[in-house]
Formats: sequence, C-alpha cells, structure tokens
Amino acid sequence: MSQHISMQELHNRMSKLGKNEIILDVREPDEYAEAHIHGSLNIPLAQVAEHALKLKKYDRVYIHCRAGRRAQTAMASLEQAGLTNLVCVSDGGMANWVEAGYEVETGN
Repeated sequence: MSQHISMQELHNRMSKLGKNEIILDVREPDEYAEAHIHGSLNIPLAQVAEHALKLKKYDRVYIHCRAGRRAQTAMASLEQAGLTNLVCVSDGGMANWVEAGYEVETGN
C-alpha cells in the first residue's frame, strides 16, 4: 500500500529512521549539490527504474524531490518494478525543507 507524507512528516521521522531505511532524492545532480538532506541518496528520476533491484533491499525508501511531482513519478515507476517498501513525500519537497530552515548539506 502506497504511503504519502509531507516534508514536515519526513523531518519528524528522521531521528527514528532504521539502519535499513533510506531517503531517496530524485532531483538532478546539480539540484542535489545545491542543498540536500544529510545521508540521502541521489538517483535522478530518469535513472530510478534502473536502480529498482538495489532499492528493493531496503526496509523503507522515502522518495522526495523539489516539490513532489517527480517523487510521485518515481514512486509509480518503482511500484511497476514490484517495490512495496516506498513512502512518497508528495506534499512538498526540498523547497519546503529549506524554507522551514531544516539542516541541509551541499556538494555531492
């Protein structure tokens, strides 16, 4: 069953993420380099389906982008590949994270 959360909810869950949970940022590498969530994995939307097997091994994959649209597209693509461990940040994205003043990293 698909799960959809907000960036605020992702921030609330950050301290409780398990060892086998990951935050997947599906923005382009240049966007990721500008600002990203500590420890997140960057796989651009166009390449996300190629990484389905690797992503399947996680207990939970939190997918986000800048505003929510690419995250939803990535989730649909990964669901078609058979993944059931997905949580989509469809209500907002990195723009909201930065606006809220949450901690970010820069560079790759």
